Amino acid sequence: MNLLTFSARLLIAALVVAGAALPAQAERIKDLAQVGGVRGNALVGYGLVVGLDGSGDRTSQAPFTVQSLKNLLGELGVNVPANVNPQLKNVAAVAIHAELPPFAKPGQPIDITVSSIGNAVSLRGGSLLMAPLKGADGQVYAIAQGNLIVGGFGAQGRDGSRVSVNVPSVGRIPNGATVERALPDVFGAAGEITLNLHKNDFTTVSRMVAALNNAFGEGAARAVDGVTVAVNAPTDPGARIGLLARIESLELTPGAASAKVVVNSRTGTVVIGQQVRVGAAAISHGSLTVTIQEGTNVSQPNALAGGQTVVSPQSTITATNDGSRMFKFNGGTSLDEIVHAVNAVGAAPGDLIAILEALKQAGALSAELEVI
Repeated sequence: MNLLTFSARLLIAALVVAGAALPAQAERIKDLAQVGGVRGNALVGYGLVVGLDGSGDRTSQAPFTVQSLKNLLGELGVNVPANVNPQLKNVAAVAIHAELPPFAKPGQPIDITVSSIGNAVSLRGGSLLMAPLKGADGQVYAIAQGNLIVGGFGAQGRDGSRVSVNVPSVGRIPNGATVERALPDVFGAAGEITLNLHKNDFTTVSRMVAALNNAFGEGAARAVDGVTVAVNAPTDPGARIGLLARIESLELTPGAASAKVVVNSRTGTVVIGQQVRVGAAAISHGSLTVTIQEGTNVSQPNALAGGQTVVSPQSTITATNDGSRMFKFNGGTSLDEIVHAVNAVGAAPGDLIAILEALKQAGALSAELEVI
């Protein structure tokens, strides 16, 4: 149960909106956009974690662990007969994933996450053996190896009972992989640099172009679409980096967010954006309470009649409808007025969701209603 009452939630929403109603603050281009092509790349790999204290894979249910161990031992010169299946509990097959940051060079370390893919209970105390990490193109970009750090804890009894804190089957290795291959140079030496907004907005793109032209001269930047701005840049890498450093520090006022109401149907949370407006509408809201009581009827016949005792269910349903209230929204009603009106009615979160949906269907809510 949420400790905040609905009235308290609406009050908090009103305070947040009151702060949001202040004049928009200028933001850096660095916080609004990213340089085209400068991004991380996902890496994935497969390996074995050894040295576990009996919490590894049960090899009878994870045959791939045995197969991987045999292949590894074979590469190290140890011959394991084909008809022999080691029943080991200190080895676990794992998936490894990491992100290769932009401009990463061979020899640099990166963090990795290791997750059990078999039935290992815990990876605590284990060590990851050398495993390659590949990109989407199938090339090896890093080599992983090291001792795991596991934040979870798990214990299991002989009767099958188990206690687990957090997730002990997942661990991390800080600086657990070494970059072996550099990414292709996407920064390039082309005549333009592209800036991609984090979110599509034509107003922000227009203002960004104006800010760049004002700083570097007319024609220095042009809008490509609602997300991308192209900036003329020198071909020398050092000069391009200096230009980007100046671009990142430029400030502009982004466009106002679109009018949107976000509803979480599971928790009853409703977030109403600052730009939301409601047209003229009258709403009647009543509180309907339905109570269902389940009971049983027992029929006990006379013993001399030779009858049998019969038990039948009995349900009692009552419904009450308290006196409803009606309130009216004038055209162009702001969020503050919506909050005060709904708060005065005393609507529960579920009722507020129904009111907003009805306003949207009636065409009185000038906002996008998003249910998550």
